[in-house]
Amino acid sequence: MDFPRITDVGDTAFNVEFGDGVDRSVNAQVVGLCRALGAARPVGLVEVVPTFRSALIVYDPLATSRASLEAKVRDLVTGCADAPSAVGRTWRIPVCFDADLGPDLDAVRLAAGLDRDQAIALFTGARYFVYMLGFMPGFGYLGEVPKPLRLPRRATPRVKVPAGSVAIAGAMGAVYPWESPGGWHLLGRTPVAFFDPARQPPALLAAGDDVVFEPIDRARYEGLCRQPPTLTAEDR
Repeated sequence: MDFPRITDVGDTAFNVEFGDGVDRSVNAQVVGLCRALGAARPVGLVEVVPTFRSALIVYDPLATSRASLEAKVRDLVTGCADAPSAVGRTWRIPVCFDADLGPDLDAVRLAAGLDRDQAIALFTGARYFVYMLGFMPGFGYLGEVPKPLRLPRRATPRVKVPAGSVAIAGAMGAVYPWESPGGWHLLGRTPVAFFDPARQPPALLAAGDDVVFEPIDRARYEGLCRQPPTLTAEDR
């Protein structure tokens, strides 16, 4: 099937699809279109929501027509065909991997045939790409988890996962921005707030960013919990 393709989503939105799977080059086109629309700010555009493989375009039918906005989007899509994969910012996130903060680390490292230090080094040695935000405000889907650490979701989800929990499931990593139920494997915890309504924008991450996790000890973690860090992203 040819891509990109435009599909209907109700009477005030449509989808621009760039592929069928989770792929960096496909996602780069999604992010490229979202950024281009943000820069162009066409009349009547309400919101653009990036996903793994598509961009949801929401518009105000009293301010523009579907045909007019779709024509603008098609023009911008042409420039996204060769969008670079290196877009966005890099965030360096401190994580404490103590056993009570990362209760699934031992199970993950045993499945991989690694000791704790090796598993932590493998996890923190990777650079994670933010494909999209979803599930809850500020929850970024981060790829790719190193293959030896990949496990399916837990057979029994937890009723409560603490905010700041750093987790993995399959090839994806994530940080829970809120306390919530969850079935991912918990490796550690960060003192960084991934969603703060008083901050602009409230979500720390955006699609197209990178995340690098950096191990810290318990004393440093507790100190940062008392005085939360203000992170500054690195451009790339």
